[in-house]
Amino acid sequence: MISYVEGRLVEKAPTSAVIDVGGVGYGVRIPVSTFEKMGPLGSSARLFTYLSMKDDRMELFGFSTADERRLFLMLISVSGIGGRTAISILSGAKPDELKGAIASGDQRFISSIRGIGKKTAERLIVELKDKFVEEETRVGVAVGPFDDAITALRSLGLKGAEAEQALNRVIREKGSDIPVEEMVREALKRFS
Repeated sequence: MISYVEGRLVEKAPTSAVIDVGGVGYGVRIPVSTFEKMGPLGSSARLFTYLSMKDDRMELFGFSTADERRLFLMLISVSGIGGRTAISILSGAKPDELKGAIASGDQRFISSIRGIGKKTAERLIVELKDKFVEEETRVGVAVGPFDDAITALRSLGLKGAEAEQALNRVIREKGSDIPVEEMVREALKRFS
């Protein structure tokens, strides 16, 4: 898993960037919001990443903040939403606007995002509304380690909802101050 890339920015466009890390150029798909926060060519850049591996290709997606990556992961957990569609969604709405629209069921706002139709907007609301409520009510969980554990479990093949349920059980039983590696190990025990 590649958690982030940091290096010299050698190319950038509204939906892609190339980061030179020790002589290797990493091509990264990015949302427009990340593009707007990047410095000029030649400057130092750090992107939080998600590596998508399909049968015929690998794609690296990058984000200026861990929160933006977390939202991307939530979007791709929705059936029918892939990485490229999630990038389009994040390019068409600011993260807080998108979260607010989903939480309030604002189908009109969501379907106004380029490439998102009425049915996709409905599916986003149905599948993500409760997750935002759970995220806000999660008490005593450090956001960073929890999200790192979710990302690790997803890369091992668990669905987003399965990973969250397993981690919530682990935290209830063992507490939220355990290391990420132990969270992942304990969560995997519940699925073996």
